[in-house]
Amino acid sequence: MPQAPKSEKAAERYDVIISGAGVVGLTLAVALGQQGLKVALIDSSDIAATLSDDFDGRSYAISYAPYIMLKTLGLWDRVGGQAQPIHDIHITDGHAPAFLHFDERELGDGPLGQMVEVRHLRRGLHEAMRDTPQVTLFAPDKITDTAKTPGHCRVSLESGQDITAALLVSAEGRQSPLRVAHGIQVRKWDYQQTALVTTVAHEKDHGGCAHERFYPSGPFAILPLPDKRSSIVWCEPPDLAETIMGLSDAAYDAELKKKFGDFLGEVHHLGQRWSYPLSSQLADEYLADRFCLIGDAAHGIHPIAGQGFNLGLRDIAVLVEVLVDAKRLGGDLGSEFTLERYARWRRADNTVLALGMDGLTRLFSNDLPLVRDARRLGLEIVGELPGVKKFFMRHARGTVGKLPKLLRGELL
Repeated sequence: MPQAPKSEKAAERYDVIISGAGVVGLTLAVALGQQGLKVALIDSSDIAATLSDDFDGRSYAISYAPYIMLKTLGLWDRVGGQAQPIHDIHITDGHAPAFLHFDERELGDGPLGQMVEVRHLRRGLHEAMRDTPQVTLFAPDKITDTAKTPGHCRVSLESGQDITAALLVSAEGRQSPLRVAHGIQVRKWDYQQTALVTTVAHEKDHGGCAHERFYPSGPFAILPLPDKRSSIVWCEPPDLAETIMGLSDAAYDAELKKKFGDFLGEVHHLGQRWSYPLSSQLADEYLADRFCLIGDAAHGIHPIAGQGFNLGLRDIAVLVEVLVDAKRLGGDLGSEFTLERYARWRRADNTVLALGMDGLTRLFSNDLPLVRDARRLGLEIVGELPGVKKFFMRHARGTVGKLPKLLRGELL
């Protein structure tokens, strides 16, 4: 990977500038670089610090279609070495006997998804970026100013370098400074929940089964990892979450066991614990002049079904296809005509899924008797209707709707 120039004053030209070198920005940069586009990737963080085990304790459930995309791009061998296939998903409403069970054998074409720890994703994607000559990393560095000229976007960096490109992309996450600078508003709603995240070890093997339990205080997810480990996403009201985070390790494990149960034997958390406030947001627009949003900069959703990162990967699949098509036809990568195709393709999918996750969260995060009885009946009904059940399974795997080539496993 070429080193970013730090003292050259003349503006170097790129096809695309990406702000944000998280897992979405890294994936987009590598995917575009593989297609021959010249990419500048900018991040204010020291990248070495983001590769440590302590930086991010989350794990992502990667759905089937995004997994196919990563394989098609040759990235799965880099990020999937520590992956755990999800063979089953077991969904319950608290401790009620009614449940919904998704089994990969009902579809017959592979796992329902793959669990990967974020630390492994970051390292693998960073290695792929270093091996992609078309990608230049500017880090730690940040954008101090942008200016639009006919056919170009000019970006000034804190290091003193100026660079230009046809298109500027924000992969900066929910607080995107570039989104704010371009005047794009977001609609946001707070769930008054905090997600407690940690990795646990347990006596018995999980068999690749993910468990999602819904409680009035918020969902509790047990997500399988290799070596008799699981990732825990444990949602509670903010005050209670703060109290739990302040407990000793022994007291924390005691509270954890109350939610986890003993079906996998003795359980205890490993290493660090993290907490994240939960909210959802949707950007009013995805585009501005020679600018677009991707990933959490465009949409942030509740982790109730583990779809947040998958939405970002689906954004990438569409944006890469749109930009590669435009490049081959000699078009302008940053034109409204080019970018509107991306926005139309992704806006509906992102909005429907975000609102669907919001509805599920509100449906299950209460204990009103009529609502509770209705949702438990709903779980039983879906479980008894194979066609409906398979539709939900295919939707969770990301294989419903008009898919871009990469999600279908086709090269561009």
